[in-house]
Amino acid sequence: MKYTLGAIAAVALSTAAFASEVAPDAVEYGDEGVMTSLTGVAGDPAAGAETFKSRKLGNCLACHANPDMAGEQFHGNVGPSLEGVADRWEEPMLRAIVANSKQIFTEETIMPGFYSLDVGKHVRESLKGETILTAQQVEDVVAYLGTLTE
Repeated sequence: MKYTLGAIAAVALSTAAFASEVAPDAVEYGDEGVMTSLTGVAGDPAAGAETFKSRKLGNCLACHANPDMAGEQFHGNVGPSLEGVADRWEEPMLRAIVANSKQIFTEETIMPGFYSLDVGKHVRESLKGETILTAQQVEDVVAYLGTLTE
């Protein structure tokens, strides 16, 4: 069987990205947030925007107003507006908040831990042990939030 150099490189890159992914229960939270990428791969702001507004993924608009997405419906007001959020929080803190806000705020926050296995009580059996977002989706959302400056 012949392999092209491109195919070998693609496998190597995908293996390297997978190998460097931090497991949800191994994320290190500190006073400054989560200092290292969950994947070792830069987030994609465009993909992050899609995850942010998707009702099947982040569904962030259900709780947060976001003037950058004024054309989308149903902005919530439970959480703070995300206008200028990148001016208020550095990337490590944004990563920590998206990954598991309960590690940053309190257990009482209603924001879910998007990259946490501790998702509450009465979880559907098929979802036990699963995170809401993948590590890369967290990185993508963080990259998108980083574009929201005043």
